[in-house]
Amino acid sequence: MEQNFIHEDFLLESKTAKHLFHTYAKELPIIDYHCHLPIQEIASKKKFENLTQIWLYGDHYKWRAMRANGINEKYITGDATDLEKFVAWAETVPNTLRNPLYHWTHMELKKPFGIADRLLDKTTALGIWEECNAKLATDEFSTYGLIKQFNVETVCTTDDPVDSLEFHKQIKQAGFEFKVIPAFRPDKAMAIDMPETYYDWFAKLQAVTEFEIKSFKDYLEALKKRHDYFHLNGCRLSDHGIEAPYVEEYTEQDIENIFAKVLLKKELSLSEVLKFKSAMLYEFAVMDHSKSWVQQFHFGALRNVNSKMYNTLGPDTGYDTMGDFEIAMPLVKFLDKLEKQNKLTKTIVYNLNPRDSEALTTAIGCFQDGSIAGKMQYGSAWWFLDQKIGMEKQIDTLSVLGLLSKFVGMLTDSRSFISYPRHEYFRRILCNVIGREVENGLIPNSEELVAPLIKNICYYNAKNYFDF
Repeated sequence: MEQNFIHEDFLLESKTAKHLFHTYAKELPIIDYHCHLPIQEIASKKKFENLTQIWLYGDHYKWRAMRANGINEKYITGDATDLEKFVAWAETVPNTLRNPLYHWTHMELKKPFGIADRLLDKTTALGIWEECNAKLATDEFSTYGLIKQFNVETVCTTDDPVDSLEFHKQIKQAGFEFKVIPAFRPDKAMAIDMPETYYDWFAKLQAVTEFEIKSFKDYLEALKKRHDYFHLNGCRLSDHGIEAPYVEEYTEQDIENIFAKVLLKKELSLSEVLKFKSAMLYEFAVMDHSKSWVQQFHFGALRNVNSKMYNTLGPDTGYDTMGDFEIAMPLVKFLDKLEKQNKLTKTIVYNLNPRDSEALTTAIGCFQDGSIAGKMQYGSAWWFLDQKIGMEKQIDTLSVLGLLSKFVGMLTDSRSFISYPRHEYFRRILCNVIGREVENGLIPNSEELVAPLIKNICYYNAKNYFDF
């Protein structure tokens, strides 16, 4: 009988790799310390009406592939029915061979839906649609049920400083069997170069803090109030989605003058914007250090490059790309400033352009201080690099330029409740890399050495690193 495409030894190319995965990695809980799951949908234990709603809504990875396959936008983000959109995706899937979407699609069909005996294409689409929709109607396939099915211990959502965190409170009061923790994402607080959205956000900050902001000092005070509020509600990490570290020289008076112009809604120069962002990035880092939070930096995305489609569909619709920003010099300057003042907290950096991998890994290595194992982390392969080749390169880069043994492991960075097989994908790839090197004599064939490595990277390092 022909073996299913996604089988128990998928991606595991050696006897040792299979042993490592099935014995040490497979059953460990998941700590998903960075994702974009909608918190209200977790709190409400939402059920999805059909496979398109849980699988295709908001998934710009799939949208990009469909566009490349010649699918009309009507069947991607347009007014086609959910069934029509699903069929368009099913027709696209066979054309994604060697793209990670082909693996992810079939891994997600196997778990949680239990479909491993068929490949998705236009001939199998309707049967898969009906079978999955029937399961989605059950409690086991609600957002709550899915997170439990995937053995997720902790979920960290991504939240704006002005968020009330009401749904996090609701979840805590309800006594969910897993933790859901907010993460502080203050990108909008820095975005004075985007007045069309900044001033609406600024009004919300004043409203939620019940604090009239008349100066930069007031502005910092309001943001510190929100930082304190997040901490009281379980937050222990921040995240910044920025092109590169901002490290312009500035004085306190410079920033007060710039913010005075912001309050008057006056036009700002590029130099003023960069000085303000530099000041804010530093102040947020100081806040994080004061509470021993983990700070995360996602570097290198060039966003919304197709202005026509941005004006039509808005952000996060598949029109972002890798940027080629200067990273190393501003990063070490930023970290050095914090280190000199003893205000450098635990830090994770992620890069989108693979050319920056070695530079980032060696840069953060200069700021390991012996106080915490793996204090400075080169984060998991992210976004366009979040695939087999990218994960292997991230593992290799960290191995030769840092300590793979202290790596805090995988995350989903996803908006989908069925993307948790990405943790399994990473674990299989990790076990395959280590298993291959054991069998090639590059790593000792020692259970005592290798088993803790696998278990720590897949789960225990993250559990120890984050103060949840």
